[in-house]
Amino acid sequence: MRQKVDKKAQGRIKGHSPVAVLDIGSNSIRMVIYERQTRALTPLYNEKSACALGQGVALTGLLNEDNMQKALKTMRRFALVIKLMQVENIYCVATSAVREAKNGKDFALKVEKITGVKVQILSGKQEAYYAALGAYAGIYKSSVSQVKIVGDLGGGSLELACLDNGNVSDEETFELGVIRLAENSGYDLILADKIVKEKIQPYLHNLAVAETFYAIGGSWRALAKLHQIFHNYPLHMILNYQVDANNMIEFCDEIIGEHKESGSYSGAELVSSSRRKLLPFGAVVLRNILIAGNFKKLIFSTLGVREGYLYSLLDDSEKNSDPLLQLCEEMSILRARSPKHSKELIEFTDSFYKAYEKNETDQQKRLRKAACLLADIGWRGHPDYRGEQSVNLVAYGALIGIDHADRAYLAQILMYRYMGLKRKYSSDDLLLLSKGDANSRARVIAGIFRVAFPLSAGMSGILEQVYFRVKNGVLQLILPKDLAFLDGNHLNNRLAQLAQAANFCSFEVLVDQ
Repeated sequence: MRQKVDKKAQGRIKGHSPVAVLDIGSNSIRMVIYERQTRALTPLYNEKSACALGQGVALTGLLNEDNMQKALKTMRRFALVIKLMQVENIYCVATSAVREAKNGKDFALKVEKITGVKVQILSGKQEAYYAALGAYAGIYKSSVSQVKIVGDLGGGSLELACLDNGNVSDEETFELGVIRLAENSGYDLILADKIVKEKIQPYLHNLAVAETFYAIGGSWRALAKLHQIFHNYPLHMILNYQVDANNMIEFCDEIIGEHKESGSYSGAELVSSSRRKLLPFGAVVLRNILIAGNFKKLIFSTLGVREGYLYSLLDDSEKNSDPLLQLCEEMSILRARSPKHSKELIEFTDSFYKAYEKNETDQQKRLRKAACLLADIGWRGHPDYRGEQSVNLVAYGALIGIDHADRAYLAQILMYRYMGLKRKYSSDDLLLLSKGDANSRARVIAGIFRVAFPLSAGMSGILEQVYFRVKNGVLQLILPKDLAFLDGNHLNNRLAQLAQAANFCSFEVLVDQ
């Protein structure tokens, strides 16, 4: 029987029910409840418990009894949350520890009894496949075929696969999870390094050349966080965090070297207690992969098996939708005064760029559409802080299908939209992540917004009657006769700012004859 979302939950997309994935890993068990099943998943609730199910499996072949009881207790907690949140569809997957332990199937049956959901014990190759799809779910399709290698490092195993525009191949699994590697090496990093080299070099040497490695998994996320802290990176977000491969190799060397000398490493206190001892082994694995694969760049993904599994269930039409625009449209529905106005704003900016005769790349046009959908998300804030709040919503929001530079670019557009075009180029490190002529393009788009909102008050029905034209280097705004009264000082001041930002010699407001 279909359960309905709480009618009091006004901050949710209506007409959809939540979907949950229970992920039983070797180091931790995690439950993520997403708002709905779609291309661009929005986490509604996320909780994990470090149960260390993989501890001792390589040595005894069994799941530890105490750790199993801890995991089952966690599952009871998760089952309650799922009931409270009225989740309609629930999926449960188990990976390395459960599939390899002799008592893994018995444990899975106990989980099924608690949750009422079939536990799918994934093979290593299935895990690699879904992890690669998860990484793909966090990016947007490219028109250029470019092979990437995706790695998912868990507690019990490492999965590797090739990814080429959503096509996954060469899936493989290795007994190199951080718990297993630490135990098999007797917590000796030198021996661990030797074990990793022997297992992964033949695999990577036989693959097609790839410049990019995508890293998934808790230990690598912790490593990325440390890297951001020590390099004063302004955006503390792991999804699509990009690092030069050689730089990361050097960083891994530092952690490994410090741990060899002192039994610890700089920043260890910043890592969760469940991962602190294991992080150097994650560094050993990552370092060897980057060297053996001769990768140029490393990109971290927070999306993996869970998201990849849900992505695999979508129809082709939904798979091919743009996750960034989908999420921006949701934000418009939930936060804008008029979502219809947000779409009219796209057409209004289209008319400007048609008159402007400045070529936009497909990516620039895509980001402009995203900015239009986000243009009114800050209206509830105090006027003095709307800009700052909107910048934070974009910079730190749950957007996917976008890298950090473009995220900073969208944040700049909203900064200028709310704070004014006269503001000098911001020295804020976050906004400086954007590239090339992003600042000048952001000022132009924000300038159009600053013309549009006084005209329309953020409501639909006006912008569709107004358009831009350019004649002899003069930017013209054309109003219909019945809206001629909108021509005034405020509108002219805003239009003057836009004309200056777009390098027009002058401007004028005309009434359509």
